[in-house]
Amino acid sequence: MKSLALTQYRAPLECVETSTPVPKGNEVLLRVNACGVCHTDLHIWEGGYDLGGGKMMKMSDRGQKLPHTMGHEVVGTVVAAGEDAMRLAEMGRTYLVYPWFGCGECQVCKSSDEHLCPTPQYLGVLRPGGYADHVLVPHPRYLIDIPAIPPEQAAPYACSGLTAYSALKKLGPDRLGKPILIVGAGGLGLMCLSLLKAMGRSGAIVADIDPDKRSAALAAGAIAALDPTKDDFAKLLAESAQGGIHAIIDFVGSPASWDLAMATLAKGAIYVIVGLFGGERTLSLATMPLRAITVSGSFVGSRRDLIELMGLVRTGVDQMPIVTRPLDRAHETLSDLREGRVVGRAVLVPDHPS
Repeated sequence: MKSLALTQYRAPLECVETSTPVPKGNEVLLRVNACGVCHTDLHIWEGGYDLGGGKMMKMSDRGQKLPHTMGHEVVGTVVAAGEDAMRLAEMGRTYLVYPWFGCGECQVCKSSDEHLCPTPQYLGVLRPGGYADHVLVPHPRYLIDIPAIPPEQAAPYACSGLTAYSALKKLGPDRLGKPILIVGAGGLGLMCLSLLKAMGRSGAIVADIDPDKRSAALAAGAIAALDPTKDDFAKLLAESAQGGIHAIIDFVGSPASWDLAMATLAKGAIYVIVGLFGGERTLSLATMPLRAITVSGSFVGSRRDLIELMGLVRTGVDQMPIVTRPLDRAHETLSDLREGRVVGRAVLVPDHPS
């Protein structure tokens, strides 16, 4: 089995050859058809998350060991299964993998919220992922049926799509009846625009500093795409918002995007933070009850959310831009993502010998 592995944080990925895993018990082995490249992979490559104030949440403290194979947006075909998985995993069938594995035993997992498990085993984060030609999945329940779309289009739904969908659900139907503000027009922001349209809800205004990404947002159906650094941002936002901004989904999660939200939210609004750029801000506590603002964190989504999302995709979702790269260009692709050179989602496609 070939994988592009992280052997040292902030260093180029290395090609590693190992024996292909043999599944046992409930395990299922998939031949990887496509694997998305996510901003979470950048945080892993850097070794952790910026918590602000000079503090960092290190991946090594979370139990990650090097060498490590990243990649959690995986579509693959079943090529082998353990003795207990035979009747649940169909040989030769292609699935999307739900990557947010929990321990499977705690109350959180048993309530179907494995993504919130206190002792997770996330694919590509804490166990080997899809920057490889094969991936081992611990149980068939993580294999999600997909509609008839190419693997490279389906793969980003495991994180980008699921994360956007879960964040939209947190707004509730009333707030989705009015235009919302999306901060960040990267892969998540564009996915959110597509899902919002498929859900038959009101549209969104997008804020992003990159002109190419603003253009992509307009092409994806944004009501307006504005540069938050411009002096006329507040005026143009007010003209587009039709009664104020009552919901913001922040796919950046930086001090600057927090400041933008606090300056923009109407009374009684909700601010959903998804992005993990990092940093910190001092909060004036009295403003929260006085403005009746709700601040909510949103982390990926549940397996049932992903199943719901696949149902929505079957009804028809506009596909966001996809850039495909061979697996051997995984590190170059990470660099392009870090430098903002990827519009939409980059997806790695392994080269399988015929």
